[in-house]
Amino acid sequence: MGLIQTIKREAGTILTLQRMKKWTDDIDPDSENLVADDFERVVDKYPNNVAWRFEGNLTTYAEMDALANKVANWGLGLGLQPGDAVALFMENRPEYVSVWYGLAKIGVVVGLINHNLTDNALAHCVNIADAKLIITGADQDEAIRSADGLFEGDPKVWTMGGSEGENLNAALAGASDQRPSREHRARLRGKDLCLYVYTSGTTGLPKAARLTQARTQGMMRSFIAPCKITSRDRIYITLPLYHGTGGLCGVGQALMTGASIVLRKRFSASQFWDDAADQGVTSIVYIGELCRYLVNSPAHPKERAHKIRTGFGNGLRPDIWEEFLTRFNISYVCEFYGSTEGNVSFLGFDGKVGAVGRIPSYLEKSVFGHVAFVKFDVVEEEPVRGEDGFCIPADPNETGEAIGKVGDDARTRFEGYNDEAATKKKLLRNVFEEGDMWFRTGDLMKKDELGYIYFVDRIGDTFRWKGENVSTNEVAEFVARAPGIATANIYGVSVPGTDGRAGMAAITTDGEIEYDNLYDWLSEHLPKYAIPLFIRVQQEAETTGTFKYRKVELVKEGFDPDEVSDPIWYFDPDTGRYEPLTPDAYETIKSGAVKF
Repeated sequence: MGLIQTIKREAGTILTLQRMKKWTDDIDPDSENLVADDFERVVDKYPNNVAWRFEGNLTTYAEMDALANKVANWGLGLGLQPGDAVALFMENRPEYVSVWYGLAKIGVVVGLINHNLTDNALAHCVNIADAKLIITGADQDEAIRSADGLFEGDPKVWTMGGSEGENLNAALAGASDQRPSREHRARLRGKDLCLYVYTSGTTGLPKAARLTQARTQGMMRSFIAPCKITSRDRIYITLPLYHGTGGLCGVGQALMTGASIVLRKRFSASQFWDDAADQGVTSIVYIGELCRYLVNSPAHPKERAHKIRTGFGNGLRPDIWEEFLTRFNISYVCEFYGSTEGNVSFLGFDGKVGAVGRIPSYLEKSVFGHVAFVKFDVVEEEPVRGEDGFCIPADPNETGEAIGKVGDDARTRFEGYNDEAATKKKLLRNVFEEGDMWFRTGDLMKKDELGYIYFVDRIGDTFRWKGENVSTNEVAEFVARAPGIATANIYGVSVPGTDGRAGMAAITTDGEIEYDNLYDWLSEHLPKYAIPLFIRVQQEAETTGTFKYRKVELVKEGFDPDEVSDPIWYFDPDTGRYEPLTPDAYETIKSGAVKF
């Protein structure tokens, strides 16, 4: 890179950080300014702007606020108090945000629950939040029935359009649309809870990440400056609103600026470009798998006839990055790295292909002093410690675990989960000095000489498939319960033409396995994305000296019949069951012809 290009890059970095600082400078754990205050200021500034474009209907900021006020006043009528929790279990629709925004006006903490959950998984999410009541939409009746009798404390169900529970629409019709007094939240500060956002639970046992007011504000404002969003933008959200990327980062990017959200119930590759062009979309929110679906789709007459100039998201893989931007005539996207609960986050705001962010040397201590990359033992799945007992920083371009020092300000705090044991597992102590404490991301990353950061992989206990985190230990527990299976070692393997890693199980047996019925059995116990697509039958499980299952060699060998002498079975989407993996079948999968 020449001198002029270097100067332009660094100038752009500094300018973007300055713009971001303007949006995030007032976020503080001790601040009296809360999320509801942010919303109300924007509503007052842009009352007639369109906040939501959804299924042919328009909702203005004033109308969104009026509904939120009704929700708040209804909640007060029920006796809800600051700090009480309510479970929001609803499909994508504009009312979703009005509900949790309205409850935030009176200091109520809202749990944003995955609207695909049922029975035990659903009840678990409601119970760990100690929810006083459950609010549902039109599509959750069957799920609520499946969890009947499993909710602790017997929380009352209120529904917007469903048949299970009390009629919330009727109740809100009689509620005042005037703003409740701010006194109802006057004692709260930035460090107090605003939301619970749940991690992806492979076996239906998600963890409830605790999002404070300050944390929520940070997520909602962080992508405004990199994407240069103004009140004239229209942001297309097809991701679920219960998820941090779409439901907080994407929603905030629009609703903190007076922009408009073009919302869809769920992503559709076939409808994407029609929506984008017809609705005048200027910015998108993505995950990598979404981008790959679009790249793999047939040409669409409107795929370049749109106004999209920018977007943000995560998981956009280098192999399709440039093709995605070039084919669809999008000039810029901001790839980011971060977790809902963690204190380590990066923004790739200069568009470097493959990078999730950058730490320039001149900002390493002042801005990113709480971030480190430490050498990591991939076999023992623990950071490497030196003779002095402390962790060892990874060298440039060396893969290591990304960690974040836990502090007291908005950027470095780690609020943890409602499960204390789960919180402790994410903390690493005595890292570089006696008594220090760092958050473990669980992610392997590397930083090059210019400070660009690249995501490498999840540490062995978890991998991502179809945009969801898959916990190998949780999956193994259920696979090992299947008839005929004695032990199960779960890991992820790369499949050509897909993002993330597909699940593979190395098993030992204690009886006959009915492969014709095995997939159906697993479907009853695991979400579809967590079911292993490949099964390797071993004579004996391979373990380390400390009796941990070996995974590194298994991952390397994958499902290649030339590398593996053990029998391998694979899930055939055409037959709906596991079939023996023959050399011909392997070549078909390798070609990308099998659509898992």
